[in-house]
Amino acid sequence: MTRIKKFGLFAAPALALVALSGCATSFKADVARFQQLPAPAGQSFTIVADDPKLAGGLEFAHYADLVGQRLAQTGYVRANDPAGADLIVRVAYDVDNGREKVRSTGFGDPYYGGWGWRGRWGRPWGYGFYDPWLFGPSGYTDVSSYTVYTSDLSLKIDRAADNRRLFEGTASAQSLSNKLTYLVPNLIDAMFTNFPGQNGENVKITLPPESRG
Repeated sequence: MTRIKKFGLFAAPALALVALSGCATSFKADVARFQQLPAPAGQSFTIVADDPKLAGGLEFAHYADLVGQRLAQTGYVRANDPAGADLIVRVAYDVDNGREKVRSTGFGDPYYGGWGWRGRWGRPWGYGFYDPWLFGPSGYTDVSSYTVYTSDLSLKIDRAADNRRLFEGTASAQSLSNKLTYLVPNLIDAMFTNFPGQNGENVKITLPPESRG
């Protein structure tokens, strides 16, 4: 889960917290694709885990079904018998342990700029200013630490007849969330945006915020 620590005299401004929360924000992913896929003409496919640790799990089966739905929308057909599939689709996904980042916010020198009115010693003060005579000479600074996670999705498609690689794609994103149930479906959506794409392309895909309706 996201870890946020605060230090200083005041809580972080509301806008800073909104920026860190990740709520109602777009999902942005970097997608790289290499492909020599023939035009879809009803070729059958089966989906397998490219990471042995994922094989056989209900979670992987759920994400494999999402990939299968997107392939079917493109024009491919899920094989009734995996052994007779024309294409073998290999899927893997992961999220790292995260790394901590620090953000600081605060006002600049309280003696210059800004607005307010002058007190009896000629220094500016009023709403929106930090008075160093009351709280110290350095002004207010709020420091927040938070954890950023990097998630990845790998998609490979081989021709079953000769194991020739026809497609390789990776999608990666940075997020304040490490929940695979949120990350993997978004990475799949990013991977299949304008699928299969141009050979050798590296594009940034932005998905709209999830609807709350």
